[in-house]
Formats: sequence, C-alpha cells, structure tokens
Amino acid sequence: MLTLKDCFDFSDLNEAEICAIAECEHIPIISALEEGDNLVHSAHGRKRIAKMLLQRAEECELRGKDDHAAQLRCIHKAFITRFGP
Repeated sequence: MLTLKDCFDFSDLNEAEICAIAECEHIPIISALEEGDNLVHSAHGRKRIAKMLLQRAEECELRGKDDHAAQLRCIHKAFITRFGP
C-alpha cells in the first residue's frame, strides 16, 4: 500500500509545492499531486504553477494574511530556482 509520503517521494514537486497547488486549486492534496506532477513536465505547465503560486500570495496579502503570503512567495522562489521562470 502506498502512503501519501510515498506519493510525494515519487513526484518531481516537493510537499510544500503540492500543498500550495491544492490550496490554489481548492482540490484534495492527492489530486494536486497528480495535477502538479503532470504540469511540471512542460514549460507551459511550470509557468502555470508559478503564476498560480504568485496569484495566491497576492490574494493572501489582500486579505491581510501576510505570513502565509510570504510562505507562498518562498515556495514560488524555490520553484523558480529549481525549474526556471
């Protein structure tokens, strides 16, 4: 039986990125893992993930959730560092 951690380990995304995708898309983590893993394998998909993370950070800032927005910006920065703009 696979655990959620096993699924994270098989993905090219890290847990923080997958959880952020789940939050942005309002979907379960396992669905975000599948969607994110599919997206990360194309330039268009990587741009979509990066845009998604920044948009969610901006939404959080508008709602006064500055700490969470900063977390999302850090996740975005790490994602860009690994996969490019």
